[in-house]
Amino acid sequence: MEDYQRIADAVAADVADGRLRPGDRLATQRAFARAHGIANSTATRVYRELTRRGLTVGEVGRGTYVRAAQHAPGPALAEPADPARRTRINLELNYPEVHGQAALLARGLEPLLRPDALSAALTVAPATGSAPAREACAALLAGADFRPDPAGLLFAGNGRQAIAGALAALVPAGGRLGVEALTYPLVKSIAARLGITLVPLAGDGCGLRPDAVRAAHRGAPLHAVYLQPTLHNPLGVTMPAGRRAELAETLRALDLWAVEDAVWSFLLDDERQTGLPPLAALAPERTLLVDSLSKRLAPGLTTGLLLAPPAHTGRVAAALRSGGWTAGAFALNATVRWIHDGTVATIAEAKRRDAADRQALLREHLAGFRVRADPASYFAWWQLPEGWRAETFLAAAARHGIAVTPAAAFAVGPEGTHGAAPAPHAVRVALAGPAPDDLAYALGTLAAIARGTPEDSVPD
Repeated sequence: MEDYQRIADAVAADVADGRLRPGDRLATQRAFARAHGIANSTATRVYRELTRRGLTVGEVGRGTYVRAAQHAPGPALAEPADPARRTRINLELNYPEVHGQAALLARGLEPLLRPDALSAALTVAPATGSAPAREACAALLAGADFRPDPAGLLFAGNGRQAIAGALAALVPAGGRLGVEALTYPLVKSIAARLGITLVPLAGDGCGLRPDAVRAAHRGAPLHAVYLQPTLHNPLGVTMPAGRRAELAETLRALDLWAVEDAVWSFLLDDERQTGLPPLAALAPERTLLVDSLSKRLAPGLTTGLLLAPPAHTGRVAAALRSGGWTAGAFALNATVRWIHDGTVATIAEAKRRDAADRQALLREHLAGFRVRADPASYFAWWQLPEGWRAETFLAAAARHGIAVTPAAAFAVGPEGTHGAAPAPHAVRVALAGPAPDDLAYALGTLAAIARGTPEDSVPD
């Protein structure tokens, strides 16, 4: 083990033992080097190692700070400040569930549990699924401005695996993938595992800017871009029709592929989706469309959908197979039944109403703050008040038993670097998880924290 790693281990132990707390500022690298009797270059490597481990975050012009603890699913947060309320409230994860959902799903599964049907459903499914699955899922993806070809549909175990398959098919190891400067965090993890270099691209209030795509491609050719035109996570932006058309023309002009993530698009009703065709409708020969049933239904029994130009399905199917990302036959058969018996449509409509109700709670409790949120979405982007940094706000929220996600989780660092770029002082608030009364409590508590100062939130 090298010296810088041993020193980084010692700092990590201080964090784990509580001697360094979330939000604490570390010494400058020069002062750290003097204090530890090491070269400045070694101190630089220590700080890079701490950032790589997710223990610290550097902010240009402000210094290096200890990050809030990284929470596993079901985070072990601090006890809530209100002793009568024992619930720990997770506003990081977004897996919406509505009343009666489990009963609806169970009814659709009953026919599959007969021995003859179960025997057939427990076989291995190819990436192309079955003809009934392709027809049913093509109808699910269809809209007023979009009629996908069932021959182009492929299936993965979930949406993340569909994204991985799409990227593996389009971008070789060492290749360049353009992404929005604030993007879905799992794309960062997938790209790292596949050896793909992420290139952050600028956006605005209308979404990804085509001129940013062209500029990045001129610098060194991109292999593809990944984007979320509808209900962008975390910013909540939905790209208008004109921007979509311009981006489609840019893809054609540059002979460039797009991976279009539509996982949240079901939350827009038919009226709002009319006139907003997906890129897969505007540039079908240059687009892989990714969707899944995890948000529409549930993450535990889901199917990832990947729509490719029919001429390219063999290439994408090979990527899914090589990654072990194909769907199970049972999940595919359940998907077909849930689509045909109306379960998917019923639950999706209930979730649209539920998201609107939760957005109303958000507007009530965070009135007066700089919050960006589509009224149809299950999340919000909160630009924190002056004086607050995301890490200190996370630490203050955690002391009240509330978890939110810092902007740094979504930020993509400059090309050729590791970790996140300097991120805005903002957090994403996921609204789908807690019961409405817990959500109202959490939003009210967060608002009270934000109206104070970081010093107010530090325990005596």
